Amino acid sequence: MGEQFARSLSTKDRDGLIGLLADDIDFRGMTPGRVWEAATPAELIDDVIFGHWFEPSDHIESLDAIETGEVADRERVGYRFHIRNPDGLHLVEQQAYLSVADGRIDWLRIMCSGFRRIDS
Repeated sequence: MGEQFARSLSTKDRDGLIGLLADDIDFRGMTPGRVWEAATPAELIDDVIFGHWFEPSDHIESLDAIETGEVADRERVGYRFHIRNPDGLHLVEQQAYLSVADGRIDWLRIMCSGFRRIDS
């Protein structure tokens, strides 16, 4: 499920992401400057991910790495994107931990590296 989440995120597939999430998701995330929370799929996808983390001008050029595993009863997925925007080319890496109930993600924690510029 974590790999599906990362792949849907890499293509900015809103409907695909919404379909992966339980109606009452327990989400917390941390970016370099802020802690985020959401309780519904729309709040997470529209307000957090596409409302603040990845703007319309952020073109995700590639999903460069994806790694999955388990930590006891949690799934873990790490992924890295090349993103181009008006400020240049960046790497963004996120680590996520999640739980699935009834085939949908109902608990999700994400830590983000932030946009790390890689060109001049």
